[in-house]
Amino acid sequence: MIRQTPVIPAALAVWALAAAGLLFGWPCAALIGGCAVAGGVLAAIRSLRWRPAAVLLVLVGALAACWITLVLRDSESHPLRAEAEHGAVRTLRVEVADRPHPLRTAGFGGRQGGADRVALPVRGAGADLLVLAPVRHWGELLPGQLVTVSGRLAPAKPHELTVAVVQARGDPADPTPAPIWQQAAGWLRAGLRQAATVLPAEPAGLLPGLVVGDTSGLSPRVAEEFATSGMTHLLAVSGANLAIVAGAVLFGLRLLGLGPVVCGLGAGLAMAGFVVLAGPQPSVLRAAVMGGIGLLGLVLGRPRSALPALAWTVVVLVPLDPGLALNAGFALSALATGGLVLIAPRWADRLRAKGVPPGLAEVLVAPLAAHLVTAPVIAGLSGEVSLVAVLANLVAEPVVAPATVLGVLATLAMPVHHGAAELLVHAAGPEASWLVLVGRHAAATPLATLRWPGGWVGGLVLVAAIGAAVLVVRSPRARALAAAVLVGAGVVLLPTRLTGAGWPPTGWSAVACDVGQGDALVVATGDPSRAVLVDTGPDLSAVIGCLRRLGVHRLPLVLISHLHADHIGGLASVLADYQVGAVGVGPLHEPGWAWQQVNRDAASAGVPIVDLALGQRWEWPGLTMEVLAPREVPSTLGRDPAGTPINDASVVVRASTPAGRVLLSGDVELSGQAALLASGQDLSAEVLKVPHHGSRYSLPRFLERVHPSVAVVSVGAGNTFGHPSPLVLDALTRGGTTVLRTDQDGDLAVLPGSDHPHLARRGEPRAPPH
Repeated sequence: MIRQTPVIPAALAVWALAAAGLLFGWPCAALIGGCAVAGGVLAAIRSLRWRPAAVLLVLVGALAACWITLVLRDSESHPLRAEAEHGAVRTLRVEVADRPHPLRTAGFGGRQGGADRVALPVRGAGADLLVLAPVRHWGELLPGQLVTVSGRLAPAKPHELTVAVVQARGDPADPTPAPIWQQAAGWLRAGLRQAATVLPAEPAGLLPGLVVGDTSGLSPRVAEEFATSGMTHLLAVSGANLAIVAGAVLFGLRLLGLGPVVCGLGAGLAMAGFVVLAGPQPSVLRAAVMGGIGLLGLVLGRPRSALPALAWTVVVLVPLDPGLALNAGFALSALATGGLVLIAPRWADRLRAKGVPPGLAEVLVAPLAAHLVTAPVIAGLSGEVSLVAVLANLVAEPVVAPATVLGVLATLAMPVHHGAAELLVHAAGPEASWLVLVGRHAAATPLATLRWPGGWVGGLVLVAAIGAAVLVVRSPRARALAAAVLVGAGVVLLPTRLTGAGWPPTGWSAVACDVGQGDALVVATGDPSRAVLVDTGPDLSAVIGCLRRLGVHRLPLVLISHLHADHIGGLASVLADYQVGAVGVGPLHEPGWAWQQVNRDAASAGVPIVDLALGQRWEWPGLTMEVLAPREVPSTLGRDPAGTPINDASVVVRASTPAGRVLLSGDVELSGQAALLASGQDLSAEVLKVPHHGSRYSLPRFLERVHPSVAVVSVGAGNTFGHPSPLVLDALTRGGTTVLRTDQDGDLAVLPGSDHPHLARRGEPRAPPH
């Protein structure tokens, strides 16, 4: 097939010269273009005649090299690059090039997490720019609008056409109206978001992302689970969405008995409208051009071929936007299409030859072929290889098309009749819920992902590994040897991986979960399936993984030490996934947004909120807990309404366990620790959860009064706060305390010992966010 497609060498040459130019500079692009032209000429001379492939290689190589070289040279030499290096402040008139992309941040302390800023691609001063701005006002802009932006310039990422990043100050000035079709597209997207609210929160946030790539309402937990299970591509509009929409229109027109010209034109209009609705994302552009070429063949009555259409797509799009050559979305889309065209049909033929029914064979091989060719790129980008992606996508794929079609119909119906749109959304609800369920269970699988080297090296290593696996599969002797090795490795390693190297250790009394930069500590009761959870970490997924690894099923109490984002972030997931008796909170209900969030999460789950008071005690078999602080609640938060006063009002609890007394100190700082010392209470404990992630705001006298045998620090890898402080760690170790930290050791378990508690570490600490 490749030999009969003369445009493929030209497509590879165009992609290579654009990628080389971005990586190594425009002279390299010119050199590769010259080599492509010379290669075409030599091929023609060697065969003594001008073959189509040689002609295309010469013509396309020469034209693309000239154009791409000029574009790259202009980008590299643009004066704004030099100004960005010096942090110049500029005021520019720019045109919005794409929809604003929300930038999500994890909450910490009194700062609420979420998307408070947007990244906005624009075109101005003859160059591609990126504006970073507050979501207010900037998040409402549409492609095609002209605005004036003022701000400080910063260098852009290397190997991109973007010449500078503008850190916007203030609101967009003097905006012009967006083109009417962009206004209509924005209106339709907003209508779909509104109609989706009739569904539960997670499917409601997923449906707009599935249909038009609008992930503004997507739950961070669902996004993370989709990434782990290899289903992230469903959250970005791709060629699959375009094919589903165009295919549905084409099928409907053919049912009406219309001819190929009308069918082709109708499907083409549907594709054009969908591109405007979803935005010109690289994968959408690839699919639109490829589909347009295919529809042109349909209209002209020519036999269609997907491989030439894919090659022509590269030839057309990459010179228009050389940045696509290193765009991950474009590469993944093109590679997946190539795998479906070149590999999947052969595998399907072999399955049919072995008795697999037609149709089922294609369904089985499609996700495997697509995942095989895209896995190196994904591994290079994420540093992980998903081991459940093929199965997860195989299970999810049957509902994607109906959900997409119903979602598009709901989008179009919303301006006409709200009730009809909501009815269509209700019909798409089970499909969206099924996708959430598949992603959740796939991500919870113990062998869901395998760590892998990132970057180019990791991608190339995986290419070599896949190539070796293909060679092994083709040799009967090698297959037998490989099967024996895999079985042996599975017998030895699989139980270890499934149990987390003997995790959890038998008889654990308390576990500090590795939830990143935050707190979540589980205290065991006499019933192995029941435990008390103190704080829930900063996000929706990490604490759930910890509880699952421990085999906990019921939580009679979830205790929140104080209402900071890194302590309440996972509460909604805990309440949704577990049987919880009550949520306990201290007397200070600040900050207000956090108190409202806790109330909203508890009310949604039907779980009561109880106030925790000084001296309050709870008893379960094997566990007693007592509240030691706060003694007084500040009447005013002063000049720091989100920080230190709230930390000092943390609920401090001492738990009596078979491993000894465990002091759970929340984030108490100097004032809170001084109040505990002044109270005259017995603060001694065998185990200390070090206050405030080991920050420097700890009194040596407080650490001496507690005098723990072991201490655990719940802290995130690579945090920017300087946690834990070397001063605190030194003070603990000088007192004879054994100190372990979650950023280095992963989950940490406290176990009973003969003379003092023992510590066990799970390892595999949670990686810092990229």
